[in-house]
Amino acid sequence: MVTRLTTREETTMHDHRRLGRELRLFDTDPLIGAGLPYWLPDGAVVRHALEEYVRDAERRAGYQHVYSPVLGKRELYEISGHWSHYREDMFPPMDLGGEQVVLRPSLCPHHAVIYRSRAHSHRELPLRIAELGGMYRAELSGVLGGLTRVRAIQLNDAHVFCTPDQVAEEARAALAMIVRAYEVLGIRPARYRLSLPGPGGKYVAAPEMWRRAAAMLTEVLDRSGLDYERAEGEAAFYGPKIDVQIADGAGREATLSTVQVDFHQPAQFDLHYTGPDGARHRPVMIHRSVIGSVERAVAHLIELHGGAFPSWLAPTQVVVLPISDSELPQADDLARRCTEDGLRARVAGPEQGSLGARIRAARLVPYQAVIGAREAEVENVALRLRDGRRLDALPVVEAVRRINALVTSRRAELWEQAAPG
Repeated sequence: MVTRLTTREETTMHDHRRLGRELRLFDTDPLIGAGLPYWLPDGAVVRHALEEYVRDAERRAGYQHVYSPVLGKRELYEISGHWSHYREDMFPPMDLGGEQVVLRPSLCPHHAVIYRSRAHSHRELPLRIAELGGMYRAELSGVLGGLTRVRAIQLNDAHVFCTPDQVAEEARAALAMIVRAYEVLGIRPARYRLSLPGPGGKYVAAPEMWRRAAAMLTEVLDRSGLDYERAEGEAAFYGPKIDVQIADGAGREATLSTVQVDFHQPAQFDLHYTGPDGARHRPVMIHRSVIGSVERAVAHLIELHGGAFPSWLAPTQVVVLPISDSELPQADDLARRCTEDGLRARVAGPEQGSLGARIRAARLVPYQAVIGAREAEVENVALRLRDGRRLDALPVVEAVRRINALVTSRRAELWEQAAPG
């Protein structure tokens, strides 16, 4: 008799907090503090692979990467508007040498300062600056949970400084990057949202600025062909935004990715470029995040895949299983070949139990490479895939090559019958 799990039981099984600890991806400790998780080795591998994917995608799209400090003077956030509109979500200032310094709640003021560090011509625009950087939010303890709501955030952030007539194309390209990343990661958006200002005083008072920015993002969404909803009261304090919403197994929604148009901060920081007429002009600042918070993205991926990550994200990509101690030299050699080819591989030898027990223990590993006496004699390997398929024995060199080709291409498939290339 097969017992079917209820939706609630399935949701509990895939809860990233439970899986994260069970799979030793991350954990927390009261001594470090609430909302401040630490990453264990396997979780760090997933995070690193995700960050490398984003950096590579940004590099290919013409972004230049920078690093900026996680601290800034209070004056920086007074200029940006964060201090007057966002102070309740910021940590208190620290007094250092007669100055007040704040843990940053956002990276955009730092990037605005980087932009204005030198003069710019219209020929340089659009200028795309990206960073995977830390920021901090003084979240209340009652809303903290796992990786989804934390106080120390690693943000995939970028800012495009462009002319007004470049805004639509740059925002469209940013949205296309998000859509492509979701395809690679296997994420299905719950919905796209045009987040607009609502009643209340939390927004910058500049009606014409809001009208222009909202019109630009509306055009981008309309031309994208994506279904979207308008939501009042969800805009950033300085401008409207496109929010890409995701949902967990219980149907709870969160924003993962954004595209924002900002006329406010370029004016606040007196940013400019020299136009073809030789005069000074104000650039527009597009805020763009492909995967948003790395913590929230990993939490969603844990729940989405139940810990069985796509092969390129998996902490261990190949587990080598010698049937007996006699095949250990060949197993070590195969693991070494995999490592030299950039694959994450390890040997699970007979000291860890029977072959069946080791296969079950490695159920989340995409590729299980079994080596018995027959395979060892001719330098072959018998591959078992995570989905239960068993492949005919292959020469070790060919097996490593084909696995590596699939992993580096970030394909969703675990195998293809014809050898690539």
